Amino acid sequence: MEPLTEQEIRAAFVNCTKGEARRLSVPRDLADRPWADLDFLGWRDPQAPDRAYLVTELDGRLSGLVLRSAAPAFGQTRRSMCSMCLTSHTGGVSLMVAPRAGKAGKQGNSVGAYMCGDLCCSLYVRGRKEAGAGARLHETITLEEKIRRTVGNFAAFIAKVTA
Repeated sequence: MEPLTEQEIRAAFVNCTKGEARRLSVPRDLADRPWADLDFLGWRDPQAPDRAYLVTELDGRLSGLVLRSAAPAFGQTRRSMCSMCLTSHTGGVSLMVAPRAGKAGKQGNSVGAYMCGDLCCSLYVRGRKEAGAGARLHETITLEEKIRRTVGNFAAFIAKVTA
């Protein structure tokens, strides 16, 4: 992924108003992100832990989503798998819910998926970040195929939000 500016990030959101996009918390460490290893930019809002954001490029156009997640259960020890990158975590997967874009979102409709709570799927797939023993299942497909699958899963999720 190519590095993004704060202005590009704010303009990319498809499931919130322009005013909400102007007010959301954008990471201050954009210059320090590992852009070459990212398929999307994902982050949690430090002032509102139940809010998360995701920005990626699809078909040559940036798309951003506002997400909400349930608060993690205290002391959760159950192992769960991210539906995007297929990484297993003990307590590190959250149900992320995105309001649908347009009229459907205004009526309260939303789409949800289980995702890595820290939104670091790109780094887990590439082995740049570890989620603990047994987090990645042995697969016979190549790294490029794993990356394509993860990108495809996010593209399908974004398509559901914007449909």
